[in-house]
Amino acid sequence: MDVLSYTDARASLKDVMDRVINDHVEVIVTRKKREAVVVISLDEYNAIQETLHLQNSPANARRLQAAIAQLTAGAGVERDPPA
Repeated sequence: MDVLSYTDARASLKDVMDRVINDHVEVIVTRKKREAVVVISLDEYNAIQETLHLQNSPANARRLQAAIAQLTAGAGVERDPPA
């Protein structure tokens, strides 16, 4: 995760945004005497929102955790997407 001052981020905003999208990194922007912010891509934000939505239901959270455990244990099955 990269950390930039507000001044540096502002001076190179296009490069910061390109790096966030192309390199899939988060950038922390610090501000004097104020709370810092994090810059993430829209895809990353949407993925976080989807995960939060899925985790909102206890039943969904249990199913998701079980599926992750199966994949981690090597019990996953590769499939080709339908044509």
